[in-house]
Amino acid sequence: MHAVDRRARAAAAPGRPIVSKLVIDGVGRTFPGVNGGAPTLALTPISFDVADNDFITILGPSGCGKSTLLRIVAGLDRPTAGRVCLDGADVSGPGADRGMVFQSYTLFPWLTVEENVRFGLREKRMPAAEQADVARHWIHKVGLDGFARHYPKMLSGGMQQRTAIARALANAPKILLLDEPFGALDHQTRGLMQELLLGIWESEKTTVLFVTHDIEEAIFMASRVLVISARPGRIKADVAVTLPHPRHYTVKTTPGFSALKARLTEEIRAEALKVEGVVLPGG
Repeated sequence: MHAVDRRARAAAAPGRPIVSKLVIDGVGRTFPGVNGGAPTLALTPISFDVADNDFITILGPSGCGKSTLLRIVAGLDRPTAGRVCLDGADVSGPGADRGMVFQSYTLFPWLTVEENVRFGLREKRMPAAEQADVARHWIHKVGLDGFARHYPKMLSGGMQQRTAIARALANAPKILLLDEPFGALDHQTRGLMQELLLGIWESEKTTVLFVTHDIEEAIFMASRVLVISARPGRIKADVAVTLPHPRHYTVKTTPGFSALKARLTEEIRAEALKVEGVVLPGG
């Protein structure tokens, strides 16, 4: 059954049984104060589930804690409350079962495209011939045939991010985590990258958690959009996206897409006003 038809169940109280692919169970994060100052509450305890093969986008204004949440799932940060479970096992640190793609270009500049894609496979001591086969598959999948011997400095931003996605997926992670991976790209390239990643998800059925501040991107990519409030972050809305698959870019001009965009625009606009401290006339 397709991921769109198996959306994650609504979050329940902390301590519920672990039944989904990924469970965020009462996760909160408070950062210590600087130079004796007051601590900063970044995330209030939040809970939600992600079903196997689902594609969840996390949408919110700057500083709402969405990237902090993703880093906690990746094991790069620790929650001050709650737990994260992947396939029933608590997440306590980084692991090969989670693939991470950042907004900044994080390829190793001294390695070629193929060597970057093979990096995690080599660390696992996979036989060299198998490494080459896996790398060849993913280089083709992200449309970089003919660039395997190129170094990152020879690639455009979009090509570097395609390499980063291939590197993450080559390790066959249980879940792919993306933190605004297309945020530094121009509008046209960003749109093409959205279609590329969505096409990979539709064919490979990879579970994805994707952070963005772009409303159209959040809708186009997702089977569910989680809206995070202004700091301290909490789940303000959990919106199902039932647009059909395979999903072509022209879906962005449909009435269903426009209705979702209008709803989410209002949700995000209210939170952005809180962040900036803006009071509009009549507000």
